[in-house]
Amino acid sequence: MSYVRPALVMTVLLTLATGVVYPLLTTGVSELVFSTQAMGSLIKDSGNKVIGSELIGQNFTRDDYFWGRPSVTSDSPYNPMASGGSNLAASNPALDQAVKDRVAALRKANPQSPAAVPVDLVTASGSGLDPQISVESAQWQAPRIAAARGLPLAQVNKLIDDNTSSPLIGFLGPDVVNVLGLNQALDELKAQ
Repeated sequence: MSYVRPALVMTVLLTLATGVVYPLLTTGVSELVFSTQAMGSLIKDSGNKVIGSELIGQNFTRDDYFWGRPSVTSDSPYNPMASGGSNLAASNPALDQAVKDRVAALRKANPQSPAAVPVDLVTASGSGLDPQISVESAQWQAPRIAAARGLPLAQVNKLIDDNTSSPLIGFLGPDVVNVLGLNQALDELKAQ
């Protein structure tokens, strides 16, 4: 019995420390220091209504909006509860056909763009949730956006430049554009 009591006391104390105190402490500190990130990096419109997150892509399909990477989440595009890739190998004919279909659809929607479709517009990421596209992909879609919105191409390209973000350390990745942020900037331009 002399061993049981200290073991039970330690179990209760460690459970409280690691299961209650530590999670509450880290949550509280993160909400104080990184409040935007701790709350999901939410993006709000001018009416303060949540329209999305900087961290999760959205399924834009209208011609007057930039489109993101394909999402292969199981039941609906960009569903964070079903995050994951297609699990198709590069040698799988189904993946080849899906890419060919996406290229054909993009060329049909963007006839004024160059023939070479950027890779990130036809291939899904490992998570299926990527909110960013490459600058090249945004510029490839710019002629369609300019035509659909009646804007000069130079103005659309300036919006792309204004919404481009670089990695924290330059050599760790390419410059990217958050699709929701860019589309929000397009809507704000329209409102002006």
